[in-house]
Amino acid sequence: MFDQILGLPAHPLIIHFAVVLTPLLVLTAAVYALAPRWRTHAAWAVVLLSLAAPGAVFAAKESGQSLKAARFATADGELGARISTHQSFANPLLLSVLGLAASALLLVYATRPARDSVGRDRFGRTATLALSAVTLVLAAVAGYYVFRAGDSGARAVWGM
Repeated sequence: MFDQILGLPAHPLIIHFAVVLTPLLVLTAAVYALAPRWRTHAAWAVVLLSLAAPGAVFAAKESGQSLKAARFATADGELGARISTHQSFANPLLLSVLGLAASALLLVYATRPARDSVGRDRFGRTATLALSAVTLVLAAVAGYYVFRAGDSGARAVWGM
């Protein structure tokens, strides 16, 4: 399923979604957590990116495994080491993006007032601050891993 797109290896095509959507999720989730006045404007973007980015990262991970099995299963030496380094960032990236997405979605839900309370957070200010802190930490972790995965992938391809 993740092998080819129109006869081309799928991984180089799919990774662009992960490389764009993940930093956008990191940025919008951080803005949402840090700037309460922007929450009404950023909520829709946080929700959409929280749904799309994990899917893009999952597709990139799966297509990378397919590419390795199809073309680089016997790679050894320096190329094999570069591919292994690149592959080692796949699971941490996926887990951190899933955590960030869950935290960001929960933060959006928590900051939307309930029907019977106008202008107040659903779970109170303390819970909102805690969720904001968790979202910021996970945004930093996801940002780190998307950078490392992209950098190591570029180094594997371009031999730098």
